[in-house]
Amino acid sequence: MPDTRSEEITEGPLGRVLAVLAAPMLVQNLVLVGQQVVDVFWVGRLGGDAVAAVGLIVPVIALLTFGTWVAGSGAQVIISQRVGASDTTGARRAAVHAIGVVVAVNLPLAVVVWFTARPLVGLLDPGPTVAALAAAYLAVLGFSRVTAGVSDVIEKCYFGAGDSRTPMALNVTAILVNVGLDPVFIFGWGPAPGLGIEGAALATLTGYGVSAVAGLLLLFSRWTGFSLRLSAVRPDRETLGELLRVGLPSGGQSAGRQIARVVVVWIVSVAGGGAALAAYTIGARVASVVFVPAQAVGSAATTVVGQNLGADRPDRASKATWLGVGAGAVGLGALGIVQWLFPATLARLFVPEIGAETLQFTVAYLQILAYGYWALGTIYTVEAGFDGAGRTEISMYATMLQYWTVRVPIAAAGAFLLGLGALGPFWAVTISNVVAAVGLTGYFWHSTDTGMLERAAEEAGTAAD
Repeated sequence: MPDTRSEEITEGPLGRVLAVLAAPMLVQNLVLVGQQVVDVFWVGRLGGDAVAAVGLIVPVIALLTFGTWVAGSGAQVIISQRVGASDTTGARRAAVHAIGVVVAVNLPLAVVVWFTARPLVGLLDPGPTVAALAAAYLAVLGFSRVTAGVSDVIEKCYFGAGDSRTPMALNVTAILVNVGLDPVFIFGWGPAPGLGIEGAALATLTGYGVSAVAGLLLLFSRWTGFSLRLSAVRPDRETLGELLRVGLPSGGQSAGRQIARVVVVWIVSVAGGGAALAAYTIGARVASVVFVPAQAVGSAATTVVGQNLGADRPDRASKATWLGVGAGAVGLGALGIVQWLFPATLARLFVPEIGAETLQFTVAYLQILAYGYWALGTIYTVEAGFDGAGRTEISMYATMLQYWTVRVPIAAAGAFLLGLGALGPFWAVTISNVVAAVGLTGYFWHSTDTGMLERAAEEAGTAAD
């Protein structure tokens, strides 16, 4: 059953609605981050080069989520608006097309990566040992983007319908399988051979495979509040066009962000070597734990905004966005204070045998990141207001400016022109987050003041008729 009925989302207390929808997402994201922490924990037992290899390909593998972002973002926005407008048939059609899109995009990309993993990693010039480990990890992990993509899109469909409990159950299932298989596949427990770093990738692939199958079975059952009918499984050009119109900017946003991250990883690697790269990896993992609450509130706000616009309630859509922005900024700002005070403790949680040079870099990066956590909380939640209104292109443009006109230039200038080494890109991350938060907040205020949400409500009502 959904966490909240559509009537509650469009009529009930907004604080309660956001909390009820966000709570399962928060649990889900925390478990997801826990899986990433466990991955680094077990991979860390293979040595510092293995940790650096994982950090090297994280932005590369994230590029393979392009189809997931397109299909998932499009599905959540369209389904939320259709549910708000009581158009169940339209919501079901959007779900079916989203699943088809993610498979059609992610599977060919995974095949390409399997054959080109080594030259792709070589472009980043990490050294022969790290390159060999990273290529082995990437080749297998590429196929996990297919199973994870299907699982993620199904979860977005449920999110859009106002059900965040079913996605939580699916994601927790995937992660528990992954975590359970990590030591088995990495070190070869029992009859399973030890596959080293490839074993970590295989565990991820298997976990999301189980989740994807379970999700498909649930969608075609009557066990949940949002389910599909065979009548929805047919091509519909109008639905596909709308899905791509809404989802492609989100895919472009993700791709632009990840390519920029690849460039920043290269700068960190060249400027600081393996120790700085390992610190960057640890910092990214810690940060992923911290901004989990903002992700949860932002995703909940996207659904609340979409359903209220479908129900012709732009006033509530605006209030939900600002409520989420306040919660995200204050919450993450508080977590930033904790991180600034205890950076070494956090670093050792990830890599107990961390070397002195890597620890020094990691402490510096964690403290620099902490200054901009309030901004991260703002970015995730203010984007929900734009995305829920179907204006995903605004989030894309903001991300492009954040990464390509602020982060990458400052990272390069700091590392090579100002002589800051790896500290240059470390500071670039925080500065770009602050600039993006201020710019997005100002533009959302301007957009709502000039009638963006009212126009979106009118368009959502027309599409559902």
